[in-house]
Amino acid sequence: MDYGNYGGGGYTSYGAGGGVGAGGFSINYGGSQGGSQASPGGSASRGGRSASTLRPVTIKQVLEATQPHPEAEFKIDDVELTQLTLVAQIRSVSEQATNHTYKMDDGTGSLEVKRWVEATAIPDGPSQKLQPNQYVRVLGTLKAFGGKRHLGAHHIRPITDFNEIHYHLLEATAIHLQLTKGPPEQFGQTTGGVGHQMHGQGHGRDVAMGGMGAAAGGGGGSRQYPPDASFHCKKLIDAVRSKPQHTDGTHVNTLAQMSGLSLSEVEKAIYELTAAGLVYTTLDDNHVKILEEQI
Repeated sequence: MDYGNYGGGGYTSYGAGGGVGAGGFSINYGGSQGGSQASPGGSASRGGRSASTLRPVTIKQVLEATQPHPEAEFKIDDVELTQLTLVAQIRSVSEQATNHTYKMDDGTGSLEVKRWVEATAIPDGPSQKLQPNQYVRVLGTLKAFGGKRHLGAHHIRPITDFNEIHYHLLEATAIHLQLTKGPPEQFGQTTGGVGHQMHGQGHGRDVAMGGMGAAAGGGGGSRQYPPDASFHCKKLIDAVRSKPQHTDGTHVNTLAQMSGLSLSEVEKAIYELTAAGLVYTTLDDNHVKILEEQI
């Protein structure tokens, strides 16, 4: 099966460690899906993606997308959603003189997709007629009218390889994970170079993530975290380790500045560490001290 037929290219793969053909699912935020190529975006910041960005999504994500005000762009995972692509099954077709309306379902929700007959950006081919129960890939823009959302389609093509359905769901999941939890390199990463195993070293700890084992011994220089620690929890621990803690602990606002996390993210990380018995309050509820020696 050639995943290259489905799109993708240079975006950092989540947990794959390689691109298409290297055993991983590769996602390209700067490129386009399904055969059309868009220029790479110049900004990599959240909410600062280029207007040429094409985002693979599920219908559930579309329905839950946020919009600060009616004139603003929709956002998913706090990133502006300009162009999107989804894979779904056609449930019904309504053809009119100026546009065709398709009711589509991808297993996560249902959504109307409208395509203007005169203004199809990319021709779908001569004499091609889409039928109910057919799986298709759609490229378009999320729109809202009268409080109801629909997708304005630029291009619709039938799915001929059903592996593409599963590939799309994995791709949408990978991007969601990267935007909400950070790049995969930040999980289980060691500071002592290439991961290795040191047997019989007493307090070695497995910091393997995604099947890439790296057990850290006492002299390996590896950065250790509590089992199943979240991305935000690890960032908070790294920030605390970067400078000595005061005997009275550290204020949560200071922890937010040190770690680059929001206050709510710091509070979630503290709750996680509290549940593991690795943090305690000092002067008041806003001053905490992390038990580094227990980590």
